[in-house]
Amino acid sequence: MMAWLQSVAAPLMPHLMIAPILLPLVMACLLPFAGERRHGTKVVLGLTATLVNLLIAILLLAGAEHGQQPSAYGVYLPSNWDVPFGIVLVVDRLSALMLVVAATVSLAALLFATARWHKAGAHFHSVFQIQIMGLNGAFLTGDLFNLFVFFEVMLAASYALLLHGSGPARVKAGLHYIAINLVASSLFLIGASMIYGVSGTLNMADLAARIPQISAADRPLLHAGCAVLATAFLAKAAAWPLNFWLVPAYGSASAPSGAMFALLTKVGIYVLLRLSTLLFSPDAGASAGFGHEWLIWSGIATLAFGAIGTLGTQRPTRLAGFAVIVSSGTLLATLGLAQPAITAGALYYLPSSTCAAAAFFLLAELMDRARTPDPSAQRAPEDEQDYLPYAMADQELRSGSNLDDDQTPLVGEVIPASTALPGIAFIGCTLLVAGLPPLSGFVGKFAMLSALLGAGDAESISTTQWLLVGLTLVSGMFALIALSRVGIRFFWTPVDRQPPVLRVVEYLPIALLLAVCVVLTVRAEAVLRYVDATAQALYQPEDYVDAVLSARPLPTATNADRLAMPQLQRSP
Repeated sequence: MMAWLQSVAAPLMPHLMIAPILLPLVMACLLPFAGERRHGTKVVLGLTATLVNLLIAILLLAGAEHGQQPSAYGVYLPSNWDVPFGIVLVVDRLSALMLVVAATVSLAALLFATARWHKAGAHFHSVFQIQIMGLNGAFLTGDLFNLFVFFEVMLAASYALLLHGSGPARVKAGLHYIAINLVASSLFLIGASMIYGVSGTLNMADLAARIPQISAADRPLLHAGCAVLATAFLAKAAAWPLNFWLVPAYGSASAPSGAMFALLTKVGIYVLLRLSTLLFSPDAGASAGFGHEWLIWSGIATLAFGAIGTLGTQRPTRLAGFAVIVSSGTLLATLGLAQPAITAGALYYLPSSTCAAAAFFLLAELMDRARTPDPSAQRAPEDEQDYLPYAMADQELRSGSNLDDDQTPLVGEVIPASTALPGIAFIGCTLLVAGLPPLSGFVGKFAMLSALLGAGDAESISTTQWLLVGLTLVSGMFALIALSRVGIRFFWTPVDRQPPVLRVVEYLPIALLLAVCVVLTVRAEAVLRYVDATAQALYQPEDYVDAVLSARPLPTATNADRLAMPQLQRSP
């Protein structure tokens, strides 16, 4: 199957690279013309576009793996200008992986929203498509300026999604969320301006080529600009202490919005990984390894904060938010170590933890709904509370007998599907978040810990690595305790109401995300090969730089004279 996909995707790569940006943009512009009340038409159009987006992402992933070459890159010049002056889009193994993860979660979130959330506010489908466009653009762009553009597109859509459905809690959390992200955007601009002032370029590949040539007098200013830029992405990646906004904001958002927000932290992780391996590789001269130590300790602090927060809350939505923080802390710390084997384990863990957190956000709504008192529940009248059948039943239950209020034996009674199916999904989410076998959460953590402990004998393993191993294990134990406590409360404790109605369209996206994690488990060997090749390519950035800088625009009638001119020098 993969061989067939690779044969199909390889010739289409130059034409498909713009599609993940163009498709949701066009659909977002067309959806308002469907009218405010034609919800069915919007659902069909939105789901079709999102499904096609997933298919395109899969084809791009297959194309990036074509020929099993770690250095397989696709470069697209939308403006048809020379690098580094024009816009450039780049597809490699990492960006293709992120596209598939984003498309999968987006499809599940939109499918869940079609049950009722898409009617809770105006222009939901258009905003959702803009969110997809911003995510895809951030993963595909090859320069910092357009990264900022897609970053703002993504954030503008997330503001609307966070406030979707209204309510005081969403408005309060939304103000904090908007404020922190506006500050992060300002830091992004300041950092990018400082980098441009020193290097004269914002193209990532060109930056990687110029950084070794930066003079010693200008290098501190370059590092300061990179640090300011990294602060903006650390805030988006939910790094401690910049993550105070995340749990209240994500916990108050609607379920499909929360599932989408599980992707936003991964944008920060992606950019930090991309820039740290590209700009501060061993070939970067005096800048080699800049910021790695900060990433490690920031990740460790974030992981500890998330683990303690997980143990200290009992609300499912807040648990899902802390699960996102734990995932971000684990990834930040492992990426800061800058070792290909550890990074490969982290890249396997990334899609698994993202799908698990997104599924948990969707499941949390079903759990809260199951515990909400039902005003239509039938209870015995006040004057019949002491009537013999009710009194006898209450006495029998208190004495430990196996009878319900109607004197019916409980053993052998069928559990309603609306209770059993969320319970099964909750068990799956618990295994994934806690990193227990047999699902992919365990495989990802095992791969990272094996790389951490397999770098040499016990004496050669640093204190930092031992600390990260211990925190990873403790965070899993804390997650297991917290989730077990919540599971007992929501699924074992009896509640005086009828089982809630569970629609297929609400459970199907949760099952889809968990099924992806099952596939990651069953196909773990193939996925680990893919992420290992991805990590190897990331730590050999010269192939990325050569692929981008060697890209040439297509000759046209309007650029023939320009292409005939000698190539401009790229000296700083």
